[in-house]
Amino acid sequence: MSTGFFKVPTPKNETVLSYAPGSKERAALKKALEEARAKELDIPMYIGAEEVRTGNKKKLSPPHDHRHTLGYFHQGDKSHVSQAIQAAMAAKELWSSLSWENRASIFLKAADLMAGPYRYKINAATMLGQSKNAFQAEIDSACELIDFLRFNVAFMSEIYNDQPISSPGIWNRIEYRPLEGFTFALTPFNFTAIAGNLPTSMAMMGNTVVWKPSNTQIYAANVIMEILKEAGLPDGVINLIYVSGPDAADVIFSHKDFGGIQFTGSTGVFNGMWKTIGENIAKYKSYPRIVGETGGKDFVIAHKSADAKQLATGLVRGAFEYQGQKCSAASRAYIPSNLWEETKKQMVSDLKSMSVGGVEDFGNFVNAVIDEKAFDSISNYIEKARQNPLNEIIAGGQYDKTKGYFIEPTVIVTKDPSSLTMCEEIFGPVLTIYVYHQENFEQTLELVDQTSPYALTGSVFARDRYAVELATKKLANSAGNFYINDKPTGAVVGQQPFGGARGSGTNDKAGAKVNLLRWVSLRTIKETFVTPTDYRYPFLEKE
Repeated sequence: MSTGFFKVPTPKNETVLSYAPGSKERAALKKALEEARAKELDIPMYIGAEEVRTGNKKKLSPPHDHRHTLGYFHQGDKSHVSQAIQAAMAAKELWSSLSWENRASIFLKAADLMAGPYRYKINAATMLGQSKNAFQAEIDSACELIDFLRFNVAFMSEIYNDQPISSPGIWNRIEYRPLEGFTFALTPFNFTAIAGNLPTSMAMMGNTVVWKPSNTQIYAANVIMEILKEAGLPDGVINLIYVSGPDAADVIFSHKDFGGIQFTGSTGVFNGMWKTIGENIAKYKSYPRIVGETGGKDFVIAHKSADAKQLATGLVRGAFEYQGQKCSAASRAYIPSNLWEETKKQMVSDLKSMSVGGVEDFGNFVNAVIDEKAFDSISNYIEKARQNPLNEIIAGGQYDKTKGYFIEPTVIVTKDPSSLTMCEEIFGPVLTIYVYHQENFEQTLELVDQTSPYALTGSVFARDRYAVELATKKLANSAGNFYINDKPTGAVVGQQPFGGARGSGTNDKAGAKVNLLRWVSLRTIKETFVTPTDYRYPFLEKE
């Protein structure tokens, strides 16, 4: 029972460690990598209080070294989806009635465990399982996930504290109830932080969750569950299953107690799920909450007043960090003719200096793409671009999957702003550039807005403040996260809530209070202290 109005610790963004040569964290991370590579894990599903092993084992390998075995996970089927739902429903009453400060304590403890004893283990798992270099893993699986947990606890307390006014003789209050039924978290491979945030943000608000991660993120997802269990998360609150997407959808979207989904992934998959939910709407007790962050074809546009060196650095980092496998990655750029030669010179020089290889060598800026399917898709885009006479590949363009799924950072210059790689989402280390006449900035802004159905991230580089304002206004609906004189990636929890609209999702902003509001259902309570005993109002009295 709560006996006070509790203040949670004020959240601060977790400090990003440098992993510079000679640092303690570098040595600790290298040791964690060696220990992880030396083991073969047997990874179960977590359903209720059980660790479920089916015997249908699937191999996990580093994308940059696909001959090595990190371990195996146990593949489930529809029966395990049903078991997970049953476990979530069985845990619901106790979990939803637990005082909010005790729920908060679990996730605050998990954040401290990640910041301390588990930091290098979860970073190493992300590096090996998802082929992220040390810095990309640190900002993701350590810092961003820690931030999600700490800031979400603060947002939760703000929500509960947001109460209505009361007239004399009346007390009005609002209960922020969890959704009726169970919730579903469907998470991607590219960010361990997203994989951890989606189920925990729903659970934090009193919901119980069925969590299906991408198969290529299971290695780190297992560590997240280990941390949550050590932090005291009760059995059945978050149930981690490894099943096919269609199996999960068939069971979950047909269940009467389905309360909502939080998803990060492709636009096509999200559209399909929304359609299925709509077709099944009569089956549900309540209208399900549908939250999704989906695709992007993220842009950078430069004005003639921009600094070419700043622009080149923003493009190289924005397009090629984590091999371009960020939904926010710069994928198309519009550069004015007066800046092109200098920008091109620095970009080509930077790309020549980049090393491509495994994550264990900290000198490698670029690592492997996630799997063979992604490798084949991205290399196919490169070949199609090569065949177009209006395109020129000025950097990269080579790829090899002999040992790992390696693709060179590739820059395509096109004379056709509607060419294939300028328009379609590639999700890999490919940047297409269109050079426009330096006096056609406003017309090019219209081109940026009309080229893509997506609206996730974008940026403008300019020193001319009138140009900055014009771009900000013209591109108001073109990006949910808009950057001025910076790359279009790197949103920080509590600073730049993340999400886009149009074909990029529901814009429910992970890392903000508004996202947590999606996982509660409000009940307004009005209490009258002196209840009337006569139906008559004063206006009825005679003169």
